[in-house]
Amino acid sequence: MSNLNLTQLPPLSLYIHMPWCIKKCPYCDFNSHGLKGTLPEQEYINSLIMDLEQALPLIWGRSIQTIFIGGGTPSLFSGEAIDRLISSIRSRIKISPYAEITLEANPGTVEKHYIAEYAAAGVNRISLGIQSFNDQHLKVLGRIHSANEAREAIATVADNFANFNLDIIYGLPKQSSEEAINDIQQAINAKPTHISAYNLTIEPNTHFAKFVPEHLPEDDLCYQMQDAIINTLASNGYQRYEISAFAKNNLQSQHNRNYWEFGDYLGIGAGAHSKLSFHDKIIRQMRHKHPTQYMERVKRQQHIDEEHIVTAQELPFEFMMNALRLCDGFSNKLYPQTTGQSFSSILPQLLVAQEQNFIELHPNNIIPSAKGRDFLNNLLELFL
Repeated sequence: MSNLNLTQLPPLSLYIHMPWCIKKCPYCDFNSHGLKGTLPEQEYINSLIMDLEQALPLIWGRSIQTIFIGGGTPSLFSGEAIDRLISSIRSRIKISPYAEITLEANPGTVEKHYIAEYAAAGVNRISLGIQSFNDQHLKVLGRIHSANEAREAIATVADNFANFNLDIIYGLPKQSSEEAINDIQQAINAKPTHISAYNLTIEPNTHFAKFVPEHLPEDDLCYQMQDAIINTLASNGYQRYEISAFAKNNLQSQHNRNYWEFGDYLGIGAGAHSKLSFHDKIIRQMRHKHPTQYMERVKRQQHIDEEHIVTAQELPFEFMMNALRLCDGFSNKLYPQTTGQSFSSILPQLLVAQEQNFIELHPNNIIPSAKGRDFLNNLLELFL
């Protein structure tokens, strides 16, 4: 057991995983599966509702603060299916009237009537996976859309949503700094409220891990791209609040912010993860990954492949792995509130981190330095 004593529970989010894509991108390490045949839309929505119903005893009496429908490619699902899903959630658990409800969309699957129907169903934020406005780079990334289709998708989303995010990847094969900045500038020109800018990384168990693309930029060039991107976004009013996240008018991703502040989340759907707090323990769960088998297992209540209690020894690292990604850091109160451990229990590691110029240790909060953000793995090792 963790032997925790949580006097209050953190905010609770709901994550819903839609596991299918038209085809899997070579850099993607998420639980996504190329669609073969017809999308089993109604059957999968039925499974999600069953999954939620079976999880209700774990979150009874709590309300949902944010919902994120991710994937995979959720925009493969019709507006009718998303409406049924959100309505079913509302009938089973309280959702905050101010809840941020995000749906991820792929420009290659954006249908104008679907986007309008998502808004009517209660979705109030779209996250659009653009990645690049350069057709050659999109081809290397295995994306199913062109630069023109990306622009058309953005226009459709902007017509229906005041709040939307654009994902951009830099550090691409044969990419120059000028090309990376051009992608960011085109994203800015679309006037999204939020931009996520990620450096391409070669993740294990991906196509790129087996067949590493040639002509990847050197680390120094990637750092130059990163600095130029940060400066360009800042000069256009986008505040960097997390390592890869930039928001205008303080419209930060509330769902992701809850992750980074070590909040709770229930994950439903194939391969979804959960982190749930109780007064005396914190548990983590993982659902079965394969979509077809997941749907069969939900019927038998055998869809949870892993469940374990987070030990007291694991909590400092787990907390820091999230909170130290935030540019404004975290308050001293957040650690005991979300872990049930005293702030003094991590003070020795924090003092070492301060000596190594990884963090700024203030009376009421801890802020990662620029060095700490750039060498986050080295900083996190102090808490293992």
